[in-house]
Amino acid sequence: MHSWIDGQEATAVNLQNRGLAYGDGLFETIAVRGGRPSLLTQHLDRLALGCQRLAIELDLALVRDEVVRYASLLGDGVAKLILTRGDSLRGYAPAVGAMPRRILQGSPLPASPREHAEHGVRLFACQTRLAEQPLLAGLKHLNRLEQVLARGEWQDGEHAEGLMRDMRGRLIEGVYSNLFLVHDGVLLTADLSRCGVAGVMRAALLEQATALGIPVQVRDLELAELARADEVFLCNSVYGVWPVREFAALKLGWSPGPLTRKLQAVARTLLDI
Repeated sequence: MHSWIDGQEATAVNLQNRGLAYGDGLFETIAVRGGRPSLLTQHLDRLALGCQRLAIELDLALVRDEVVRYASLLGDGVAKLILTRGDSLRGYAPAVGAMPRRILQGSPLPASPREHAEHGVRLFACQTRLAEQPLLAGLKHLNRLEQVLARGEWQDGEHAEGLMRDMRGRLIEGVYSNLFLVHDGVLLTADLSRCGVAGVMRAALLEQATALGIPVQVRDLELAELARADEVFLCNSVYGVWPVREFAALKLGWSPGPLTRKLQAVARTLLDI
């Protein structure tokens, strides 16, 4: 699948692009099945919030139209939407009148083993910690070096994801997913007001859980709470929900529980899996 820049086929980006120089931009990773982008409204809502925080101009109707057209050509796969502040000369200050650049790239859907969804995954204990920056917290911005460092910590095939904490040791998320715990029937997930990525599947599951009458708490989570959890699972907007079956660092293990299975079915419906 060819890449697009500003709605046109392209193979290269301008070397003066601020996304390349400074990570000055945002991105969304959108699952596409049958030519339809999943959770598109939620992805664009997060993109709009990010643009508001970073003061980047956004023509939301134009971006939506391009994503829909690109997805129809992609068929089945993953569409990565990148929005940068645009091109400028050297220096941190944005150039006056710089126009944002819209980049779309397509790739096949990842071939995840069925066992991940059916039986669960093992979590790696990442040493890389997430720094606190409330201005960027929750956003899917282009500065992802913390995740790059964390993902480089393990190379084996035994671990499908890594657990990331903040500088105080609180539970935050996976390297490329959000984390949920279940304790006494209550769904728990981390407060992401200081760091972390507010995933669109996380938001959708929180909304659906509330609609289903499932008690929900979004708050600080300590590492010790893993030992008290009845169920643990991960989610993102490409694969949906993966139960967690083991966190060897604390010699903990779980079986996929009823609440995990219920929300896994919700995620599959949302993603047309």
